[in-house]
Amino acid sequence: MLDPRSEIYPTIEYRPIQPSDLEALEKIHLALFPIRYEREFFLNVVNGHGIVSWGAVDTSRSDDRRDEIIGFVTTRMIAAKDSEIEDFFRYNSSRKDLTLVYILTLGVVDSYRNLGIASSLVREVVKYAASISNCRGVYLHVISYNQPAIRFYKKMLFKLVRRLPLFYYIKGQHYDSYLFVYYVNGGRSPCSPLEIVTSFVVDFRAFVKMLVAKFWTKEDHCNPRWARCQESNTLLSPQTNKRIISGDNTRCHV
Repeated sequence: MLDPRSEIYPTIEYRPIQPSDLEALEKIHLALFPIRYEREFFLNVVNGHGIVSWGAVDTSRSDDRRDEIIGFVTTRMIAAKDSEIEDFFRYNSSRKDLTLVYILTLGVVDSYRNLGIASSLVREVVKYAASISNCRGVYLHVISYNQPAIRFYKKMLFKLVRRLPLFYYIKGQHYDSYLFVYYVNGGRSPCSPLEIVTSFVVDFRAFVKMLVAKFWTKEDHCNPRWARCQESNTLLSPQTNKRIISGDNTRCHV
């Protein structure tokens, strides 16, 4: 157990989570999260079945627990079209194979907090996402009242892009969720109001020129049909995807 008053900092190394971490991983999740994760989740994590993960270990420990994980982050690759922020990428690319990395759980045991371990774990995720050419970002949900997690992700330069009303259902009560994204490989936030107006003006001028050209090439004068402009997606578009949770899921223990 690390003494928080000690001036000696541990040597932390990061590695993929492996089958030998199963017991420790379950124990830490049980201690940090008030909800129970199914055994299948942990088996998928340690065996890499659809989940990519990293563990933090204190290699400076003198006992036989120097390879025991004291922090972790678990992630899953998700097709952008299946995420809540798929609409953010429609204008940016015509590709249909765009992906995102979704952070499932992130945690550090109490005695090792405030040492930058959680930040390093998230940086590993960002580096991994950036190495995948068709990946456009790392994203996650934070329950609206979890201020420490909100401050943490803002400090890590994640962008708060959407609020999902009534996303969580915990112990008979609904809670909103904040959706955070860290963009990679050319991913970007939705257009600003100025960009939307500029784009509309440019498209409108081109449309008028096209109509004028058609008008003068015809002998008879017809009233042009004006196309309707579709309203762009907003940050607060309704969501139907909701989470029903048996306990208080904070998602981030840093």
